[in-house]
Amino acid sequence: MRYKNIVEGRFISRPNRFVANVTVDGRTEVCHVKNTGRCRELLTEGAQVWLEKAEPSAQRKTMYDLVAVRKGDRLINMDSAAPNAAAGEFLPTVFPDGNIRSEFTYGNSRFDFYIESDNRKILLEVKGVTLEEDGIVMFPDAPTERGVKHINELSRCLDEGFETYLLFVIQMKDVRYFTPNDTTHPEFGQALRRAAERGVKLMTYDCNVTPDSIKIRNKVEIKL
Repeated sequence: MRYKNIVEGRFISRPNRFVANVTVDGRTEVCHVKNTGRCRELLTEGAQVWLEKAEPSAQRKTMYDLVAVRKGDRLINMDSAAPNAAAGEFLPTVFPDGNIRSEFTYGNSRFDFYIESDNRKILLEVKGVTLEEDGIVMFPDAPTERGVKHINELSRCLDEGFETYLLFVIQMKDVRYFTPNDTTHPEFGQALRRAAERGVKLMTYDCNVTPDSIKIRNKVEIKL
């Protein structure tokens, strides 16, 4: 996926999870943070960030969306909407003969993607990963009961004749491996291991990231 109207800035502070103060061309601007996770290791004072300048709208309170940040030598996309958009471009290469639908409702649950291919019925959830330490990437960066719920729903749907997948989109490149963040949310790691044992398929890929784009790239090793 590709952004429009990208500008560079410097991070100042994050008053709450929805907005950040940044400097752009010597001015202080309030921008929308497109990620409600903690991101404390990313949004440090003085960090180089990239913002998408939005089209004027009466519905918006800010002119910019924060979409990427530099952490050391790494450029990391931190837009929580980007993994689904990148997955939508990527999945036709994994299921070339599949009929792929996004935002699929089944029963009382909504899944990111539904794929029909031959006689296969596939439900797929996407999670974006931005937390990295020494090349090891982890999810989640904050407790996520919603994430546990999604994993349990995928496991349940196995009993109803679906293939189910959980795709972790790592919003950076050149990482060592992926593992669940048991320190932050042990219940998520436990649910992920149970789901994998039951037959939920795990897919983990890194991404090519530039200030104005993100594209799924290579498989990444998973260590449960």
